[in-house]
Amino acid sequence: MTKKIILALTFSGLFALTRICSAQTLTPLIHQSPGGANLAFQLTDGTVMCQADSSQDWYKLTPDNTGSYVNGTWTQLASLQPGYVPDDFASAVLADGRLVITGGEYNNGQFALTNLGAVYDPIANTWTPLAPPPGWDFIGDSPSVVLPDGRFVVGRKLDMQVAALDPTTLTWTLLGSIGKSDFNAEEGWTLLPDGTVFTFDVLNAPNSEIYNPSTQTWQTAGSTIVDLHSPSPFGCIPYGPNGQFCYFPPGEVGPGILLADGRVFCTGSYSEAGPGHTAIYTPSTGTWAVGPDFPNGDNAGDSFAALLPNGNALVEGVSGTLYEFDGTHLNPTLSTFGALMVLPTGQVLVSNSTFVQVYTPANTTFPRKWAPTIKQFPATVVLGSTYQISGQQFNGLSQAASFGDELETATNYPLVRITNNATGHVLYARTHGHSTMGVATGGTKVSTNFDVPATAETGSSSLEVVANGIASEPVTITVNTPTATPTATPTSTPRPTPTPRLAPTPRPRPTPAPRP
Repeated sequence: MTKKIILALTFSGLFALTRICSAQTLTPLIHQSPGGANLAFQLTDGTVMCQADSSQDWYKLTPDNTGSYVNGTWTQLASLQPGYVPDDFASAVLADGRLVITGGEYNNGQFALTNLGAVYDPIANTWTPLAPPPGWDFIGDSPSVVLPDGRFVVGRKLDMQVAALDPTTLTWTLLGSIGKSDFNAEEGWTLLPDGTVFTFDVLNAPNSEIYNPSTQTWQTAGSTIVDLHSPSPFGCIPYGPNGQFCYFPPGEVGPGILLADGRVFCTGSYSEAGPGHTAIYTPSTGTWAVGPDFPNGDNAGDSFAALLPNGNALVEGVSGTLYEFDGTHLNPTLSTFGALMVLPTGQVLVSNSTFVQVYTPANTTFPRKWAPTIKQFPATVVLGSTYQISGQQFNGLSQAASFGDELETATNYPLVRITNNATGHVLYARTHGHSTMGVATGGTKVSTNFDVPATAETGSSSLEVVANGIASEPVTITVNTPTATPTATPTSTPRPTPTPRLAPTPRPRPTPAPRP
């Protein structure tokens, strides 16, 4: 159940924290979204799609020709179908580049646990209504994940049911859920490298579980050792026709995010005994370790996390403080409020209903083994044409985003960035048809298709594959007009990857007051 958190620090206190942690920066966009940007999704053409303040309206942020999102511009997109005005829903960008959303804790501002849904086609700029899984009268704010095979899987909030959406036919199949220890409410799902799905329970805390889509069964992953859930302050919340049903919230947990080293960093909501706890799960050994508590009584209940290119997990506390977990310590940095999503620049977009900023970490370096590697690519491309590119590690090491339950904004899919060598201008070629939607695919050969924009500048250019803000070594291609003749496909010749530019710290703005 999402909290609509408010700015808890005064401007003077925020300024003091900024001076202490001046290595990181928060930079406001030059052009703010005309309708707000409550939640952001990375589309595969490099643009960012945002819901406007929990409304039916959506806007697109396009980076400028240097690749800067801070200097980007906004365009209004198609609105959702009549009657569907969701807040706090399950969501994902599919392998074909479309965006799917389903359910919603609220609809048109009312607690509803709606079962409505929609799929957005970025080429046609249209929303198509999406029917719920068979027999699902309610969905609400449910956990979801895209499996490596591209299916979008959702867990129904009110019980243990699981359903998978076929992205080609947009039809649902009910899956088994034998072994689940509690219902799906308020839990978040984390995709592991072996294709299984990990969660830590809320109702049955401190238990954790792993779902195997192949066998359609759950099994315990052991105790989290420390309690990561908070008790619910709510009793019966009526829903359904005339409020005839009761939902009893089990409490909250924080996000759980897969780290670059293969561990899962699990964060907690507030504890009756004090601050929010954290715990670290190692899938390879099936073992748990206690992580650091949040400083100053803070916690991450029902909040966001993102994986930075440097390997640190960026976690937003309910106080508004942003923390970087470096594998051992939970280090406070700057303060703001908003949804977190990794940009292809290696920065993080921080979006809320009134103000959008870009967080730039102090350290943007990473081991080259974490980066995508291009193995086969077209030496010459033609404007308006589609090509395949293949290599390794195109999907990154993690989904790179997590929330306490719903509002999933994963970015584990390849983007293709082309920079003209003469002008230095940057653009993104829309990718689609990814061979996998897994994570940490290692030495396995993977591929995607990319469409060369008809507006691309011609001539010698550099091409990179970007996943979760980490770019491959660039390769050289030639961009031609449609009258030119393509040449053979060579092997890449790597060149150094540019470092993102830093920018000044912004002024904070408040966000709306909380709802139950």
